[in-house]
Amino acid sequence: MIRRELCAEAIRLGRVLCAIDPKDPEGLGLLALMLLHDSRRLARVDAAGALVTLEEQDRSLWDRAQIDEGLTHVEAALRMGRVGPYQLQAAIAAVHAEAASPQETDWQQIAALYNVLARVNPSPVVLLNRAVAVGMSEGPARGLELIGELGSSGELERYHLLHAARADLLRRLGSFEAAADAYRRALALMANGVERAYLERRLAEL
Repeated sequence: MIRRELCAEAIRLGRVLCAIDPKDPEGLGLLALMLLHDSRRLARVDAAGALVTLEEQDRSLWDRAQIDEGLTHVEAALRMGRVGPYQLQAAIAAVHAEAASPQETDWQQIAALYNVLARVNPSPVVLLNRAVAVGMSEGPARGLELIGELGSSGELERYHLLHAARADLLRRLGSFEAAADAYRRALALMANGVERAYLERRLAEL
């Protein structure tokens, strides 16, 4: 699920890039993004190696030193006034990192940041993440509406996370039969064993 040595090497190279050009905001944004994601590494899987979602993670396991460093870098990058996709993704990760609990997550701010990111980089995956953020801030029905618009293009039809995201919003809405169907579609496209076990657990819970 996680290649720790690869994460460490990526962060090392990010530091090298920032040392070469400390005034490049996207270099700082990239380093911040990696630090903030890696700060949750110990909480991403349980003792048995099973996937633990962000919502379910034990936040006491998060690396506060990495979070503080990541926050410092993303704030410095944004102050330079040349906003790019890495900085925006790091800012989104920072909002998650600053929440003491899932309930305290500022989903409205995350959705607003995704709106800006979608203008800078309107890729299907960014738009999917935006739809999920909107679903969390405005309600599952609105998120499902946006996912439906994305799905109509067919670009993400073979992307398992489209169906997994749709399943999760349907579950939150209480549409359990439709959610189960969406989980099955995601499972049919899933290759990673750890992620597959997580979706199977979600399906069994329904």
